[in-house]
Amino acid sequence: MSQPAVIQLPSPEEAQIVPVFAAFEKRRTIREISTRSLPLQELANLLWAACGVNRKSGPFGGPGRTAASASNSQEIDVYVALAEGVYLYEARGNRLIRILGEDLRHLAMTPRQGNADAKAPVHLIYVADLHKLIHTQGFQEPGLHDAEVQKSYYFVDTGLIAGNVYLYAAARGLATWFHNCDKAGLAAKLGLRPEQRVLFAQSMGYPE
Repeated sequence: MSQPAVIQLPSPEEAQIVPVFAAFEKRRTIREISTRSLPLQELANLLWAACGVNRKSGPFGGPGRTAASASNSQEIDVYVALAEGVYLYEARGNRLIRILGEDLRHLAMTPRQGNADAKAPVHLIYVADLHKLIHTQGFQEPGLHDAEVQKSYYFVDTGLIAGNVYLYAAARGLATWFHNCDKAGLAAKLGLRPEQRVLFAQSMGYPE
């Protein structure tokens, strides 16, 4: 059966309210992740927590997101690798757009980590889009055209998103692991443009 080109995600819901300090207390890296799939509502909640739109009017006229970014450039794209294929999370439309109908979860890991660690049902792949960073509607800092300054911004912005995922996982009793990935393999398979950079990946699912 062919997979849909677009998956409209349900609106995020407060399935479980956990005090923020309780989430901090439970925050940890859990590498032992079950193969059990996440329900679509759980995936929707997770992606919204990661970097979803939480207000229509944010800095510099663009929508606000749950994760900050340099000059509100929102330059980090989140690709979602599932068993049935890879999707791009479109926060403004709260939907997943299919990029490839192939299981690339093994590429979301490094060769050293091996295929055994690729069994988690969800792998978030963080990709920086330098075009968005350079052409942001926000403050046009001269350093945005410098490669080293760009790195400092997109690495920090990725960390902010990954931190949101860690806290959501802690609040929901889920397992997550932020790690390196096969950058070259993913860039080739996803057909990325030269100004896009694969940075890291984050495995997600229920603990074993």
